[in-house]
Amino acid sequence: MFCGKGKTLGTAIRKKADVQPSPAGISGGADASRALDIVLASLDDSKAENIVSIDIQGKSSLGDHMVIASGRSNRHVSAVADHLISALKDAGLGFPRVEGLAAADWVLIDAGDVIVHVFRPEVREFYNLEKMWQAPDLDEATVH
Repeated sequence: MFCGKGKTLGTAIRKKADVQPSPAGISGGADASRALDIVLASLDDSKAENIVSIDIQGKSSLGDHMVIASGRSNRHVSAVADHLISALKDAGLGFPRVEGLAAADWVLIDAGDVIVHVFRPEVREFYNLEKMWQAPDLDEATVH
């Protein structure tokens, strides 16, 4: 299909896609440890509570690290998440994918190599992600 000025529809779509922001970690080229340092510093600056970092490299293809933190209230969870999103963008790590920011009970921030969960304490206790991800692999726990 012709879109005028010598461009086809495919060319116009590719050009538009070229200027779209990419998700964090996909084209940023930053290594996982740098991203993790930025995440942990941002959470600390925001006064997030009970910050836990879990190395999931080799356990999951989702990323290299999972970070779990708590906020004191919905408002605090939202503020912690907003601060972290800004820190990732400012560090040149792209635009993270974010879920749950509207309700702010549990906000998931996918920064590519680092996946961050920010919970209200009651919600964090209910889902208990730390226990699930810190459990030993079945191969490691099995005695031969």
